[in-house]
This record gives sequence, structure tokens and C-alpha cells, in this order.
Amino acid sequence: MSVAKDVGTKKPRWGTWLIGGILKGFLVVALLAGGLLLVRWFLFSGPHLPVESLSDTPIFDLHCHTAGIGVGTGGEGDSGCFVSAKLRHSYKFRIYLNAFGVTLGELQAQGDSLLVDKIAGMLSESERVNGAVLLALDGVVTEDGELDRERTEIYVPNEFVADQVRRHTNLWMGASIHPYRKDALTRLDWAATNGAVLVKWIPSIMHVDPSDARLTAFYERMIYWDLPLLTHTGQERSFTSAKDELSDPDKLRLPLELGVQVIAAHVASTGMNEGERDMDRLERMMRVYPNLYADISSLTQVNKLGYLKEVLQNKEFEGRLLYGSDFPLINTALVSPWLHPLHLTRTQMQELSDVKNPWDRDVALKQALGVPKGVFTRYQHVLDRWSFGPSGKGAEGL
Repeated sequence: MSVAKDVGTKKPRWGTWLIGGILKGFLVVALLAGGLLLVRWFLFSGPHLPVESLSDTPIFDLHCHTAGIGVGTGGEGDSGCFVSAKLRHSYKFRIYLNAFGVTLGELQAQGDSLLVDKIAGMLSESERVNGAVLLALDGVVTEDGELDRERTEIYVPNEFVADQVRRHTNLWMGASIHPYRKDALTRLDWAATNGAVLVKWIPSIMHVDPSDARLTAFYERMIYWDLPLLTHTGQERSFTSAKDELSDPDKLRLPLELGVQVIAAHVASTGMNEGERDMDRLERMMRVYPNLYADISSLTQVNKLGYLKEVLQNKEFEGRLLYGSDFPLINTALVSPWLHPLHLTRTQMQELSDVKNPWDRDVALKQALGVPKGVFTRYQHVLDRWSFGPSGKGAEGL
């Protein structure tokens, strides 16, 4: 008696599955690459604007971050900085350390000043950027106006930044004072007389409402010291959580109406409020407030593709854009010339990728994408009280 084999229930070997999966993967990649090439063939138009020479123009980065884990110089004492346990256990913490060019062990052994030394060293090797504003970052405060360590993710005190920039001729201090601190005005006075060139806020992280009428006295003191406000606008995703509604550019009307020079960081890209894009809300305000500027930091990141081209072609932003890098993020995989195949040639992308210095690469990439020369030198209009250049640094007329 013959027995028929049940071939319908026979399972294929795992090797067959693996080979089939690899072939399908290659097919998907080939189709995506082919589609991208077709799109590029029809849409590629090269850089948005002609590239201008910057060889005779000093460039200063108005948006450079540092951080710390609380270890003093030489691994002794307390720097005053800290990173929350939640953020230290996040994958982002390792990315940031790598972008700074340090390991956790090196920080623990040599102290938080190592990060600043790395920044100053990379800037000194840059052929394009002469210096940077190193930003402090205040934290969340309690109802009593004291630092709330439990709700603060990153804290970089003004005293730490002031001490560090004194050690380097290519760094300036960007102070950060939470305006709800009980001694906010005293802290602002201290910062202004100890070298601060601007005040930095991330409202969505610090839990600051810029439209709060209680901040009027703080804004008036900023005007007295001629200190601009560099404040994050738009969505915030560099931390583990954020109250994005506080970074709505529409909330900046109060300081602008009082006369504060305001720099909206990141041109309010990626965020939305009240059913509108934050960038559209910022554009509308540009028509009303001549003391409103915006920086182009982070606009070459993979999550913000398209915003740089849009803002460069928008007449409302003409003459209002400033250069900022958002270091250390320019030194991560978030930013790469290879992310712009519709606007750069293959040769351009390769040449830009070969640039080793992060600031040189950042400026060259933004130039290749059409950022005009004036954006890189406009800091003089906003920080006109300060002397930037080889002759040294300091306030004129203090």
C-alpha cells in the first residue's frame, strides 16, 4: 500500500526564509534608491543661492551648548552642573558625550571643564568660525523661587560658564536666569557685570511663560543692560520631556513690546500651537516687531529638512536671520550633507562630508544650501554693545 506525502504542510528551512528576507530587503532599498534618483533627476536645482566668499569675515556662533555632571576642574570639587538621572539613562546622553568628543570616564577624572576645553579647541582649529557664545542653562524653579533639582534635566550655572570663558579667548558667556527666581534681578545684574552677552531660555524645559506680566521688571532690567534674549521657539525634543506650548513664539509679544531684542532660536521650526505652525506665527510677528530676530541653528538636522529653504525664501525673514550652530548637535548623525540630495550635488555632499571640523562643516553646509553672507555677520547688529574680534572681548562703555 502506498502512502502519499503531505507536501502542503512541509515547512521551509530557516535558510530559505533568511535568503528570501535579504532579497526582499535589497529590493526595497533598490526601489527607494531608484525612486529618490528619479525625484532628484526632475527636482534637483542646486543650492538655493550663490555661495559667497567668507574669507574676510569673522564669524561668531551665537548658539553653543555645554553641560556637566558636577565634577570640578581636575576631577576635584563640584562644578555646580548636573544632568538628571532620567536623562543620563537615556540613549541621548551617550550621543551627546560622543558629540563633545569625551567619555564619561574622562569627565569623571578631569572634570566638566574638559567639555569647554574641547569646544574651545575645536573652535581654535576652525578656519571659518572665530568664536562662540557658550550658553548656561538654568533649571525649573519651585514656587518659592529656588532651583527645583527634581524637575530639572540639565543645569549649567552662570558661575561655571563665567569661569570657563575667562580661560579661553574664543568663548563668550550666554547667561541663563529663570525669571521666577526670587533673586532673578540680582542674578541678572551679576551676569551683566561678569561678561554675559545675552540671556538664554528654553521655556519648555525651564517652565517659563514669556508672556507673564510678572516678568516686566526682568525685561526692563535686560533693556537697561542691553542684553538680548535668545529663547527656544518651536518643538523641543533634545530632552526627555517638554511643555512645547511655552515655546510658542506668540508668547514673546510682551518682551518685544517693551523693547527687548529677541532672538527666536531655530525659527520656531517643527512646532504647532492653536492649529498653526509655530514658524507661521513667528513670520507674522516679524512684520510687527523690528527688534525680533531668529537664528538658523538646528535647521540642517534630519528632523527639520525643508525649513531652511523655506525661511531663506521668505521675505519676512530677510535681514533678521543670525548664525547659530546648536553645538554639539551639529557633530551628530542628525546633521549630514548626505541628507540633502535634492539640493546638493554628489560632489558637494562628498566634499562637505570630508570636512573634519564641525564648525567648518556646519558653515560650509549652510552656505551650500543657500545661507547668504549677511546671516553669518549680523550678530553685530544684535550684540553691538560687545567687542568681538582678535583685539579681545569685553563690554564697550561699561
